Amino acid sequence: MSDKPAGRRTCLYTPAQLDAIVTDMARQAAGLLTSRTQVAIVGILRRGAPLADRLQAQLADVFGVAGCVRLDLQIKRYADDLTLLYPETQLTEDPNHAALDLSGHTVLVVDDVMYRGHSMLRAVEYLAGKQPAEIRTVVLVDRGAAKLPVRTDIVGVRLDVAPSDVIECNVPPYEDSFRIDLLQPA
Repeated sequence: MSDKPAGRRTCLYTPAQLDAIVTDMARQAAGLLTSRTQVAIVGILRRGAPLADRLQAQLADVFGVAGCVRLDLQIKRYADDLTLLYPETQLTEDPNHAALDLSGHTVLVVDDVMYRGHSMLRAVEYLAGKQPAEIRTVVLVDRGAAKLPVRTDIVGVRLDVAPSDVIECNVPPYEDSFRIDLLQPA
C-alpha cells in the first residue's frame, strides 16, 4: 500500500458486490448483442484489460456469447491519482492492430473509470477507423464528470464524488483484491 497516495480510504464496493455488478454489466452487454453479431472486447490498459477479461468470461459463462475477439489498447493521460501526465491523450498502437479489420463487429470498449472522457474518446476514435458495425462503451465506474461528448452505454456504478477525491478501482492482477475505494487525499 506504500506506493499509493496518502489519504483516507473508504471501501465502497467489496469483491462480492463487484462480481455481481460485473455480471449485471454482462447482462446489459448481452442485451445489446444479436446472435448474428461478431463481438470484439477491447480493454483500455491498465485496469480496463482485466475488467474486459471478467466481462468476456461472464458473457461466455452466463450468456453463451463465445468467440469474441479480445484485444487491449494502451492509452495514457492521467496517473491513477488523476495527476495529468500528458496534455494530449496518448494512444500507443500495437503493431498487431495496424491491419485489424473490425467490420461487422460490435465493439465493447472497457475501462475502469470514466472521469473526463479523454481516454474513452481516444479509444473510440481509433477503433472507429477499424470500421466496426457499432462501438459501445463499458465502464465499471462513471464519475458523472465527463467533459467530452462520450456517452457510457454500460455502467457498473455511478459515483458522484468531490473533484478532489479519487475513485480507486482495485483490479487483480494489479491489486490483491477486486474492490472500489474512495480516496480522500491527505
